[in-house]
Amino acid sequence: MLYYLFEYLDKLNVPGAGVFSYISFRSAAAVITSLIISLMIGKRIILYLQRKQVGEVVRDLGLEGQYRKEGTPSMGGVIILASILIPTLLFARLDNVYVLLMLLTTVWLGTIGFIDDYIKVFRKNKEGLAARFKLAGQVGLGLIVGLTLFLSEDVIIRENVNVSDLTETEKATMLVQGEPASSQALVMMERKSTKTTIPFVKNNEFDYSWLVAFISREHRQPWTWLVFVLITIFILTAVSNGANLTDGLDGLATGTSAIAGVALAILAYVSSNIIYADYLNIMFIPGTGELVIFAAAFIGATIGFLWYNSYPAQVFMGDTGSLALGGIIAVFAIVIRKELLIPVLCGIFLMENLSVVMQVSWFRHTKRKYGSGRRIFLMAPLHHHYQKKGYPEPKIVTRFWIIGIILAVISIVTLKIR
Repeated sequence: MLYYLFEYLDKLNVPGAGVFSYISFRSAAAVITSLIISLMIGKRIILYLQRKQVGEVVRDLGLEGQYRKEGTPSMGGVIILASILIPTLLFARLDNVYVLLMLLTTVWLGTIGFIDDYIKVFRKNKEGLAARFKLAGQVGLGLIVGLTLFLSEDVIIRENVNVSDLTETEKATMLVQGEPASSQALVMMERKSTKTTIPFVKNNEFDYSWLVAFISREHRQPWTWLVFVLITIFILTAVSNGANLTDGLDGLATGTSAIAGVALAILAYVSSNIIYADYLNIMFIPGTGELVIFAAAFIGATIGFLWYNSYPAQVFMGDTGSLALGGIIAVFAIVIRKELLIPVLCGIFLMENLSVVMQVSWFRHTKRKYGSGRRIFLMAPLHHHYQKKGYPEPKIVTRFWIIGIILAVISIVTLKIR
C-alpha cells in the first residue's frame, strides 16, 4: 500500500519518495517491520493464549523433557502469519501476480492450520481436523496456484526460441531483425513457458512438455500444463506436511524455514534481475523481484518468532504456522522455477517425511511377514530418533540448522556449479 503512496509522491517530486522504487529498500523495510511486529505482538499473544489456557497436551512418548512442554501455549503461528502479511501489504506491489499467490498461500494454509489447532485446543479433540479435509485444502490450493500460473498473462519467462517453434501469433506480432539463416534461427522473447530449472546440469532447463512428448505437438500444451498442475499439488502437499512433521522440537521448523527463506530470496532476486540472470546464464523471470519483499517479511517473521520459540519454547506455532511455512516455501520455489531444487533446499523436511514413510512401511511389511512389526528408527520423525538416543534437544536442533545452512548454500551455488 505504501508503495503506491510513495509512487504518487515521487510523481509530485517530493524529495526522498523515489527510494520506495528500490526493491532493496522495501525488502529491508519489510524485514525490520516483520521483526518488530513479531516481537511486539508475540508477548501479548502468548499472554492471551495463557489466559485462555490454550496449552500443549503432551502424549507419553517416553522422550526426555517432554512433560516440560505441557501447557506451553500453542497456535502461536498467528504471530508468524501477521508478521508476514502486514509488511507484505505495506511494502510490496499488490498488482503483482506472484505476490498475490504468496498472500493467498499464507492465508489459505494458515486458515487450515488454525482450524486444526482450534479443534484440538478448544474442542479438546486430539485428532484435530480430519486428514481428508487437510489434504483437500492443500490440493485445492495447489490447483489454484497451478492454474493461475497457466492462465495468467503476467506469468512469463525470457528465453531463446527457435523461429520454427514460434506460434503463428508470435510470428505475426514479433519483428525478427534481419533474415534468419534457417528455421532454427534463435530469437529472444518473453513468453509463457513450461520450463523450469534443473540443478547440477549444464543446460539447466527442463521442459515439462518432455513428459508428454508422446502426444502430438499441436495437442501437447494442455497436457503439459496438466502435468505441471499435478506436480504443483504434489510438491505443495509434501513440503507443507514435511514442515508440519519437522515442528516437533523447539525452534526446529522455525529456524529451518528461515534458512530456506534466505536462499529463496537470493534465488528470486537474481532470477528477476536481467543483468544477474544474463551473467549467471539462468532463467530470467520478469516480476519476481517483488517476491524478495515477501521473502524478507517471511525471514523477519520466522526469526522474530524464534525469539519466543527457541529452547525452552514459550510458544509453539502449531499447525497454524507449520502448514503455512511449508506451503509458502513450496509455492515460492514453484513460481521462481526452482521447484526441482526443493529436495536439496528442503532436505530437512524431506528427511523427516521419509523417516515416517520408511518407519511405517517397514513396520507394516515386517508385521505381515514375521507377525510382529519392526522399526528402522528408534522413533519417527527423525528428530525423535536422536532424542531416543539421548541427544539433548538444543544440540539436535542446532545440528539440523547447520545441515539446513549447508543445503541452502548448495542450492545457491547451483546457479554456477553445473
